Amino acid sequence: MEGDPRSDDYPHEIDEQLTGFNTSVSVVQTMLEKLMSMPRNELQQKLDPLDQAKLDLMSAYTLNSLFWMYLVVQGVNPREHGIKQELERIRTYMNRVKEITDKKKAARLDKGAAARFVRNALYEADEKDSRKKGALKKAANSSSDSPQMKRPKQS
Repeated sequence: MEGDPRSDDYPHEIDEQLTGFNTSVSVVQTMLEKLMSMPRNELQQKLDPLDQAKLDLMSAYTLNSLFWMYLVVQGVNPREHGIKQELERIRTYMNRVKEITDKKKAARLDKGAAARFVRNALYEADEKDSRKKGALKKAANSSSDSPQMKRPKQS
């Protein structure tokens, strides 16, 4: 094992982390290849404005995150770099888009149905009886005003 150049390059304690990082980079590379294989104009034409905003934000966040990792690899503290503010700015826009998406999914109030629920919840039997009596009186008055037709006898 002493002849293996890989074993001398880094400590064995971080082998799992490096393997996971390599796997993650491979997944990102595969996704970027799929994204880059289609022309940007064609991709944007297929999406509605909200999805276009999501795509743009995802692209910006991905590129800035990769730059963050580049700074770390170069030994620069990214927390003291302007990239931190840029990532925070993109996150605020992502939160705004999420709020808009959540508002679209939220239940809407049907004012007519709400009014019926309230009216029926506040139902009083005395009122209904008086309404029925008033309706019956109106029906009786209108029928007495109109001439009554005799029905022919059926045999």
